[in-house]
Amino acid sequence: MIGYIKGNIMSVSADGVLIETGGIGYEVLCSASALNSLSGKKQGELYTYLQVREDGVSLFGFSSLEEKNMFLKLITVSGVGPKLGIAVLAGMDSSSLAVAIASSDVKRLSTIKGLGKKTAERIILELREKVSEDLPLQKGEAQAAAVPVSDGDEDAMVALMTLGFTRAESSRAVEKAKAGGAATLEDIIRAALKSM
Repeated sequence: MIGYIKGNIMSVSADGVLIETGGIGYEVLCSASALNSLSGKKQGELYTYLQVREDGVSLFGFSSLEEKNMFLKLITVSGVGPKLGIAVLAGMDSSSLAVAIASSDVKRLSTIKGLGKKTAERIILELREKVSEDLPLQKGEAQAAAVPVSDGDEDAMVALMTLGFTRAESSRAVEKAKAGGAATLEDIIRAALKSM
């Protein structure tokens, strides 16, 4: 198993790189962040996953262990192979993907090229608990995450988290907006943003 490669970047294409190490050039299909990290460099490193099938061997590259671990989770989902897994990571970075899965955001996942609604739902169904456990909770977020919330509140919180606020901040802002009389999703988000 080839789990890591470090060497000279021979060429970078739209979906991968040719990296030379020990006199051998490896063609590696890469995630978007891996391509960005190697673009314009003469040397680089990748965490890799080697797929061996009857019809060939493919090597997939990632910029970090976290990203590789997300990929490994994705390919455990039935109907998601390595090529779709790398396409998902090309459409969304691993931390945003984790938040989308943990918050059951089917719409957001479905915007990724090549990922249909049914596959997005399957990813959420099979990975939600695993991904939720891995999400880093900042101080105060553990309590906020433990409090049950309605679907409408969760949608508002996800919208705020997408804008960069923590789960705890989003939860407090949504509660404050509802206490102030906001009822619809749009009103809750608008009031929450004003209070932040």
